[in-house]
Amino acid sequence: MNAKVWLVGAGPGDPELLTLKAVRALGEADVVLIDDLVNSAVLMHCPKARVIAVGKRGGCRSTPQAFIHRLMLRYARQGRCVVRLKGGDPCIFGRGGEEAAWLRGHGIEVELVNGITAGLAGATNSDIPLTLRGVARGVTLVTAHTQDDSPLNWQALAQSGTTLVVYMGVAKLTEIGEQLLAGGLAPDTPVAMIENASLPEQRECRSHLAAMQHDALDFHLKSPAILVIGAVAASASTIQACVQQA
Repeated sequence: MNAKVWLVGAGPGDPELLTLKAVRALGEADVVLIDDLVNSAVLMHCPKARVIAVGKRGGCRSTPQAFIHRLMLRYARQGRCVVRLKGGDPCIFGRGGEEAAWLRGHGIEVELVNGITAGLAGATNSDIPLTLRGVARGVTLVTAHTQDDSPLNWQALAQSGTTLVVYMGVAKLTEIGEQLLAGGLAPDTPVAMIENASLPEQRECRSHLAAMQHDALDFHLKSPAILVIGAVAASASTIQACVQQA
């Protein structure tokens, strides 16, 4: 048997958003390495598997990435069916590309299984279309937390004309707001701050760029949360007016 690892996206939290392919991989799994943000309800699809928690959370004690690599390699070489189960999509801020490259470099076959990303699911649950003819011509997904803590080109993002979906931005709301304003976005640019995307406890706070930090404090916004910045984050009646004018 060829050594193989499945890198599977579990989606943002709602277990009903799991894909059929993900369910199949979990059903075949002998070992599942599961992230913290994965809803434990999806484990009903892998009743025979050994489940190992290898979570990573900002500001919390995390499992070292090198240790996760070694675990995947060890079990794959033993001929086990290994699933690395990640929240959201493995290739959208989920290290899927890094892990796939490392495993392939060690002779391990890898199959990636997409999951619905939190930015999409959270926006949809809040009745926000990330793209909309005449209002938003595209969408840009960015993370406010970079590996080397280098700054993003917020000016370019502000001038992109796309809906901005910011992951891991709760701790950097002040910086994000200031940089986007300096980059040319209007102070009244709509913002939706969405916590616990797709889960029953999902909460949202509608604001605008100049008031984002203040409103987030009043709302007691906590991670995990995403920010949707752009005209589509306005109220439904405002969006309807924009569509009619387009």
